[in-house]
Amino acid sequence: MTSLLASSAPSPLWYLTRGTGIVTLLLLTASIALGVITAGRWMTPRLPRFVVAGLHRNLTLLAVVLLAVHVASTVADRYTPIGLKDAFVPFASAYRPVWLGLGALACDLLLAIVVTSLLRARIGYRSWRAAHWLAYASWPLALVHALGTGSDARFGWMAALAGACLAIVGAAVLARIATGGRGLRGLGLAATTVAAALAVALWWQSGPARRGWAARAGTPTAILAAGVAPVPHARASRHVPTLPRSFDGRLSGRLSESNPDANGLVTVRIDASVRGRVPGRLKLALRGLPADEGGVSMTSSGVAFAGVRSALYEGSIVALEGNRVAVDLSAPRAGHLHLALVFRIDPGNGAVSGTLHGVRV
Repeated sequence: MTSLLASSAPSPLWYLTRGTGIVTLLLLTASIALGVITAGRWMTPRLPRFVVAGLHRNLTLLAVVLLAVHVASTVADRYTPIGLKDAFVPFASAYRPVWLGLGALACDLLLAIVVTSLLRARIGYRSWRAAHWLAYASWPLALVHALGTGSDARFGWMAALAGACLAIVGAAVLARIATGGRGLRGLGLAATTVAAALAVALWWQSGPARRGWAARAGTPTAILAAGVAPVPHARASRHVPTLPRSFDGRLSGRLSESNPDANGLVTVRIDASVRGRVPGRLKLALRGLPADEGGVSMTSSGVAFAGVRSALYEGSIVALEGNRVAVDLSAPRAGHLHLALVFRIDPGNGAVSGTLHGVRV
């Protein structure tokens, strides 16, 4: 194996992609709600209709600007195989094709609105108005895209935010019905709105909210392999037991290696128990190209370690030479941990043994 540096920390572009995506969804929600209200010719003495219409237009333009930043940062961040084509051609991406494809459709619809608005004088009011209705279709597509593709879908705050978006648009539709949509048509619109909201909530609960969604959504195996699954012994609590300043342990477990993927990359996994002063579990995933002299030339890695009574430490391999591995890990409220590992591997059956030396810093 070759000695290389690796880092599994998210890049600034990843945070930019997440932030702009969420803010774009919020702006689009506000714009759609105002558009629904404006279509019903709603106004008050303190808030004339032209003010509401102007706010609706400016929010839409701001959403388009942030959408451009969202697309650019996604394409520039090479962690996922998303190209510029994938932002505009639906369902063609190798990364979560369905849910990313819905985002591409929403993007295309918003671009159609911008283009037709710029050409409104040439195409006429009726054609512009017909195209403008596409904005209403872009919003649910963007919402499902955010939940299906975003990395925050399982968190409570993201669920609350999505619920607030549904509530805002639903309230706008009901307000529109109350002011001018009575009768069977209004009742049908109200029923459709409620049914759509329930469908999204049930889909989220049975899909993005559950473990394993990343694999079911279509995340490439190579990306999943670069991370390490949570260690079962890890405990989440306000009080995090402190590890000794230094400790030693003995390793025993199994090694597995995947077949080469389309890029010729393989993934080596080690799942080992740790015995000694700090008993626990160690999981290691190493991805790279098979080396001519044997072993793997590492391109990315992920490591997780947890003692039976300690926090979950996660990180990556920082040095790799033969059967010796150096790892840097960290855990919230628990600090950093350096591990020096020495592996002995039986090539016949994949059995792994070895030693571990940990230093808490």
